[in-house]
Amino acid sequence: MTPSEMPGESSRKLTVSVIICAYTLERWEQMKEALASVVRQELAPLEVFLCIDHNDALYERCLEELPAMTSESPWTLQIIRNRFDTHLGGARTTAAEIATGDILAFLDDDAAASPSWLAMLTRHYGDANIVAVGGAPVAKYETARPRWLPFECNWIFGCAYRGLPETVGPIDHMIGANMSVRRDVLMSWGGFQSDNHDDMDLSHRAIHAHGASSVLFDPNAIVYHFVPTARLTWTYFWRRCFFVNKGKVAAFRTMGEASNLNAELKFAGRSLTRAFVLEGRELLGGDVYAPVRYAALMTAIGLGGAGALAGRLK
Repeated sequence: MTPSEMPGESSRKLTVSVIICAYTLERWEQMKEALASVVRQELAPLEVFLCIDHNDALYERCLEELPAMTSESPWTLQIIRNRFDTHLGGARTTAAEIATGDILAFLDDDAAASPSWLAMLTRHYGDANIVAVGGAPVAKYETARPRWLPFECNWIFGCAYRGLPETVGPIDHMIGANMSVRRDVLMSWGGFQSDNHDDMDLSHRAIHAHGASSVLFDPNAIVYHFVPTARLTWTYFWRRCFFVNKGKVAAFRTMGEASNLNAELKFAGRSLTRAFVLEGRELLGGDVYAPVRYAALMTAIGLGGAGALAGRLK
């Protein structure tokens, strides 16, 4: 279904701008694959923005090498610089300010979209009550996934985790590697107001302004998010669990009445209950790592709570 066929919307065709942000040459190959995956989309966007976050060498190389990749696409590629002193949130806002699409679709520079990604992500905007839609960033591991790592904790990589809805439905917190929003909604509060928690900030503000059912998750909108070996360690695991939740406290303060702990509380309660049953089955099936994963999940939730407390004390 194309945007012009969406029921309930006006006869005017909805347009889509894709925004990718990049900051390091170390992800050059992943970034090129992200861009190539947009070229392969079944639903072509109106335009694509590649916003470079404070890296002159990367910006110059992009200008030199990337336009040839998209020369035969029906859309234009605009390579721009982050105009703010901040990083990801500022880079995304820089592109959002000049985008002309009705819908903004965000893809990480180390994520490759499936051919149907954009069509799946934007098909729900025929309902005027839907203001944001998130998809599933499926983990693409550089090396084998550690058996001790809880499936509920894939969020530390910015990937879909066990516990997300298995069918289309409302969600409290989209994942930034794969999300979209109506441009006028995002710009109604001036763009992204958080740098490290921009996806949470967007989700909370949209829900506060437009209701809990206005933000959807569609598991059929898939991108493959690269997870390097360096992130598959215990050190990375515990640091993310602690410091991400510590940083959320400051992000919550900027949201005012839009802030809430619904997503975090639901995650903790449902994850422990669901994992107890599922890992119990795995243990009965002979997987000796099942109790280790459950212990790691309890540790993750404890570290998250400690991080939140540390953030409040700070």
